[in-house]
Amino acid sequence: MNLKMWAKALSIIPSVTKQEWEALDFVSKWLIATRAAVLLMTFLSAVLAGLFALRDGAFLFLPWLALALGLIFAHATNNIVNDYTDFVRGVDTDNYFRTQYGPQPVAQGLLTKGQTLTWALVTGLVALGFGIGLSWWRGWDPAVLELLGAGLVLLLAYTWPLKQLALGELTVFMVWGPLMIGGGYYTLTGRWDWNVVLAGLPYTLGVTTVIFGKHIDKLEIDRSKKIHTLPVLLGETISRWCVVAMMVLPYLLVAALVATKYFTPVMAVVLLALPSSLQTIGHFAKPRPVLRPEWMPEGNGGWPLYFAPLGFINNRAFGGWFLLGLIMDVALRLVPATTGFWR
Repeated sequence: MNLKMWAKALSIIPSVTKQEWEALDFVSKWLIATRAAVLLMTFLSAVLAGLFALRDGAFLFLPWLALALGLIFAHATNNIVNDYTDFVRGVDTDNYFRTQYGPQPVAQGLLTKGQTLTWALVTGLVALGFGIGLSWWRGWDPAVLELLGAGLVLLLAYTWPLKQLALGELTVFMVWGPLMIGGGYYTLTGRWDWNVVLAGLPYTLGVTTVIFGKHIDKLEIDRSKKIHTLPVLLGETISRWCVVAMMVLPYLLVAALVATKYFTPVMAVVLLALPSSLQTIGHFAKPRPVLRPEWMPEGNGGWPLYFAPLGFINNRAFGGWFLLGLIMDVALRLVPATTGFWR
């Protein structure tokens, strides 16, 4: 067990040589191949779904754990399938952008195509197993099965054809919002609540900025390969300001939800993420630099990525304070002396 590599792979996307890869344990390889550092965003969506269920008195730990693990393994499967699909379609070849900021296992010969498919199949079956288990626990509720089916379709269709049709960004927004948070809440409680979907949007928008930022980073090379992401259609300037809007809107949504008393005033703690957001917005207000800035690391999830890691840093800052605020919000509602006041 290489615990040091486990920790590294959970924090960044580490670059490894073929020789280093061969010396790693299976867990390290799986964490690298699935880009485990970004799986944190999925885990936080599951945590938010659980907190909303706890707030409404319908939280059970084991079903929530199954939900969290199922979503994480589903996201991991998507990342493996994404790399495989782009490789066999000839996208991740000839030193393509994807191979420059982190390992692309199949393109760089770390895994064969057969091994990659096997990893995707096993990881996907684990995710499906958790989904089927939750469906059984819910008495084969048709809505839970529909959510499971929607997740399966989007998982397989994201890389192709959705990303090619400028629907990748919308897919990310739908998956991390209504599907993961809203659908996760429904799975845990048996109730659909649009207020939960709305209350999850501040975090969902942050996740969307990361994929939007990555597609801005890849804009020119995607255009040359006829990959029609939304930034390719909109152009860099409009795309950058779309991201800025998605960084400002979460603060306005939280304020509106506090004003309508859906959230308690403790959610104002998200304002502590404002310095990070303002700094990030400052970078998005300017065109992407041609050369790597001195403060930007190269590889390991850094340069030639630029806007994507900036979006990730901002989402991590806002998401952390948003999560803390929601924990305090739920705690206030669970205190018997204040329950009636906040509801």
